[in-house]
Amino acid sequence: MGKTELLITFISFNIFFLMFVIAVFIYIRNYRQRKKEYLNEIEMKNELHQRELLSTQLEIQQATMQQIGRELHDNIGQKLTLVSLYVQQMLYENKVPEAVERIDQVSQIINQSLQDLRSLSKTLTDDNISQKEIVTLIQEEVDNTNSLKKCLVSFEHNFDQLDLSFVHKNLLLRITQEFIQNSIKHSHCKNIFISLNTSEHILWELKIRDDGAGFDTNNTKSNGIGLTNMKNRAKIIGADFSLESEKNTGTQVSITLKKQS
Repeated sequence: MGKTELLITFISFNIFFLMFVIAVFIYIRNYRQRKKEYLNEIEMKNELHQRELLSTQLEIQQATMQQIGRELHDNIGQKLTLVSLYVQQMLYENKVPEAVERIDQVSQIINQSLQDLRSLSKTLTDDNISQKEIVTLIQEEVDNTNSLKKCLVSFEHNFDQLDLSFVHKNLLLRITQEFIQNSIKHSHCKNIFISLNTSEHILWELKIRDDGAGFDTNNTKSNGIGLTNMKNRAKIIGADFSLESEKNTGTQVSITLKKQS
């Protein structure tokens, strides 16, 4: 074999080897890309499953509460009404002063129990979240908290109506309630500030801040169940969650849900 043939064979071998290396590299890259796409697809399916599961759980919870409310009203409520009528009859027929006074006390207790039962039944059976706007629901929570006079809660928003599903309204309300309860119980704050806004690219953004004791976010022990629940709720509906807190400067959470393009 001459030098020329040997040189051609050497060059051909190098070209073949280079092509083989390039082919292997392309195969590995495509494999990794397909694997990444597959894992992303699995993750998206899991997130979708979690959201559907939460939505189903909320619907079941709502239906259960309505059923309990109807049972309280139709069954126990009717029985208490019947007892109240019997007591009223005893009060009318009895002429002993001492007994009349005790029967009257029993009658008052039964009537108060009936009022409490009807109020509870109405709360359970009314589709409060579905029927009201989210700003109304949050404002009611603010008013209830302010009536306790433990801290001052303020609420601002840049809209009056926003077309939200039951799941979104329920989660926004529960996150607000969770934050308020945590702030009052743990941070000993004087003020809580709530804002709920929407914009061109954001469906809604909820920000809640207090001026309480705050905590070290790097200390997992101080990051309690309440904040974990907020984060999990935001994750279920695909919202971005952020937490900021420092000792003696207060705590703020932000939950943002962007509009789908």
